[in-house]
Amino acid sequence: MTRTGTPATAPPAGSTGAAGHTAARTAAVAEAAARVDRLHRGRRIRFTAVCLALAVVALASLVLSLTIGDIDVPVADVLAVLTGGGDPGSQFVIHELRLPRALLALVIGCCFGLSGAVFQSLLRNPLASPDVIGVSSGASAAAVLSSMVFGLSGLALSGGALAGALVAGTLIYALAWRGGVSGGRFVLIGIGVGTGLMSLRSYLMTRAEVTEAQNAFLWLTGSLNGRSWDHFWPLLGCVAVLVPLTLAASRGLGALQLGDEAAGGLGARVERNRLALLACATALVGVATAAAGPIGFVAFVSAPIARRLLPGHGAALVPSALTGAALVCLADFAAQHLLPGTQLPVGVVTSIIGAPYLLWLLSRANRVGKGG
Repeated sequence: MTRTGTPATAPPAGSTGAAGHTAARTAAVAEAAARVDRLHRGRRIRFTAVCLALAVVALASLVLSLTIGDIDVPVADVLAVLTGGGDPGSQFVIHELRLPRALLALVIGCCFGLSGAVFQSLLRNPLASPDVIGVSSGASAAAVLSSMVFGLSGLALSGGALAGALVAGTLIYALAWRGGVSGGRFVLIGIGVGTGLMSLRSYLMTRAEVTEAQNAFLWLTGSLNGRSWDHFWPLLGCVAVLVPLTLAASRGLGALQLGDEAAGGLGARVERNRLALLACATALVGVATAAAGPIGFVAFVSAPIARRLLPGHGAALVPSALTGAALVCLADFAAQHLLPGTQLPVGVVTSIIGAPYLLWLLSRANRVGKGG
């Protein structure tokens, strides 16, 4: 009985159980949401840590390139020169000889690494690297043609290399189009187009004078020897435009990696997004090749290294760019000091790194019964 004399009413049967079930379900949802939030936070922390570590490696390789050479310059003197001080001798060695070359190595590596990550992620094939599928061959063939047939040099030669990369990329895309683009078909057609362009390049070199052919061969190996500020500033201007465009176009890359039908079902504009990404990646290869020649295997290995450091992070474009920058700068340092008294082309060192990886990738694909 209540104080007013009316009997106390018990809660309906089962209402307590339903409330308990609702509370348990709410707690489970909250726990799952917290777990997902912790997972995302951990992934962001790891992504940031890896990017910072790669940036530190790239910066350390830059400092190493500036301090060590025929004339060693202490780090304190290097910092003094970079901040506007230092003695005239150190200023000349650092500012005129070493700094433009080291910065070129970083920027070129960034271009190749970012381009390789876009190609491999977009086409979903580890062999879809610009130096494998013929884009770099288009740039180098156009550069040789511009130099030996039309006598171009400087910025005009760089423009020819960029145009050659874009033409090669367009040709490969057109030949690979069959109501869509398959990664395997794109790679195979790209290899065929690249082989034809290399044959054209070889023919042009056989018709050239010995000195011209020797200089062209050195450039085709990929070399930073003799590079100056005149090579750096045009490249930096192009990269300042192309890298933001590539990152902006990559917002649709996640959907494209699911396949054309799935991407279309999610509302993605498949062909427009794919063309934008391929155009940006091809242009990055073109400007980098124009600056230093087709430095082999940098685009090929940078993205796999970055993805291994960040499993489950998709294309990993920024880490791939940082990996490429550190790789080219370290490879160029090794090329300068590996053999005393001899400066090797940087492309020789990167090929020593990349060729075994290519053989391993092919053997692994053969063991599992698929071609990439």
